[in-house]
Amino acid sequence: MDVPREYVESAFSQLLGCRLRHLEAGVAEVALALEPHLRNRGQKLHGGAIFSLVDIAMGLACSASHGFDQQSVTLECKINYLRAVSEGEVLCIARVLHAGRRTLVVDADVVQGDKRVAKAQGTFVVI
Repeated sequence: MDVPREYVESAFSQLLGCRLRHLEAGVAEVALALEPHLRNRGQKLHGGAIFSLVDIAMGLACSASHGFDQQSVTLECKINYLRAVSEGEVLCIARVLHAGRRTLVVDADVVQGDKRVAKAQGTFVVI
């Protein structure tokens, strides 16, 4: 999917270091490398950074579903953290499960290699 850069990047996603890997209708894959500023006090990838990655990927999946001419925002999101990340990079794969006129339900997996790091589901509202 060929979308102008300003539609797929925000100042916040750039601050975190998120990189769009793949985008197609209803699907977004966004990567995040563990950098020193993203570590928690235990020296692992901070849960807030993982949650932000999930929210960014889900938002892009929504935009890729309903079109970048419309905007949607997070109404709610639930995440389960399954594994700590000590080094390397994680990838979030977000998929729109339901795309209604007003709301979208999105599922996301955060993986590192073949290991699942987190699982999330969110609801987005079209504004």
